[in-house]
Amino acid sequence: MEFIQEVLVNPALLVTVLLTLAVILVNGWTDAPNAIATCVSTRALEPRKAIIMAAVFNFLGVFIMTMINRSVAMTISNMVSFGSDIRASSIALSGALASIVIWATAAWYFGIPTSESHALIAGLTGAAVAYYNSFQGVNGAEWVKVIFGLVLSTFGGFGLGWGITKIIEFIFKDKDRRKLNKGFKNAQIGGAAAMSFMHGAQDGQKFIGVFLIGMALAKGQTVDGPMDIPIWLMLLSSVVMALGTSIGGYRIIKSVGMDMVKLDTYQGFSADAAASLALLVASLWNGLPVSTTHTKTTAIMGVGAAKRISSVNWAVVREMVLAWVLTFPGCGLLGYLITRLFIRVFV
Repeated sequence: MEFIQEVLVNPALLVTVLLTLAVILVNGWTDAPNAIATCVSTRALEPRKAIIMAAVFNFLGVFIMTMINRSVAMTISNMVSFGSDIRASSIALSGALASIVIWATAAWYFGIPTSESHALIAGLTGAAVAYYNSFQGVNGAEWVKVIFGLVLSTFGGFGLGWGITKIIEFIFKDKDRRKLNKGFKNAQIGGAAAMSFMHGAQDGQKFIGVFLIGMALAKGQTVDGPMDIPIWLMLLSSVVMALGTSIGGYRIIKSVGMDMVKLDTYQGFSADAAASLALLVASLWNGLPVSTTHTKTTAIMGVGAAKRISSVNWAVVREMVLAWVLTFPGCGLLGYLITRLFIRVFV
């Protein structure tokens, strides 16, 4: 109730809250479909059932992981500083969030599974640079975690995908392929549920971190250390992300699960298991903000490469990698320009 009262009397906080909820909704709509792409492509689950399952486990991932370990949220909330001017700082944060919504929506329109985690980080950084007109407001120590997370999501996802596939093929090499696929069909549903859970655990915490920044700015404070995360905030973020997931993301599912590699059920399970494991390690290890998109897609690449390199549609991979490479400078520049525009108009 205290938060609702603050929102009603503080227009800047109201705008920040609405934009943050929009970013969470778009994340569930455009990013979460990566988690279920493989189980849909192998027909282990119908798209509608897969989306409902993803919505439920996204909800559980945000709520449970935040209760266990909230370090990812703290990493994001401490990544940038917007100074002590409440009005200007709130406007700068709004500019960052607007840039993320625009970037993510454009990526969804073209069916490109861009990383919204990196869009979030880039947008916040661009806004902070615009606010100070320098890199004064950027916390380099937290940015180092982003680089580590990028390496882990790329090489960890690929390596685990390749390795788990090889192990499964070795263990079941003498088994009937039809029986094998039938057994792994059920296992893949569990893998997709785990992947959805870890998506919520990672991305849900990132946007909780943004909420903490907005709430602190509204009170004229800065986020420079650990903060308590209220249960109602975990629930709110979970519900909005689940709602976004329920809207669907068939273009992303097609790009990740169908166009890049043609997968059998055991390969789909291998990709989900590899990505989930990499995300769990990152979530529990010093709050690394890892991209779920990078982790899942590189895991699928590793699975395809375990069969043969030509199994991977490298033309699709090139499009994805180009989107990943452009996210940091592109969304960062967009955040900078929108924030400069907002500051000029509203300050």
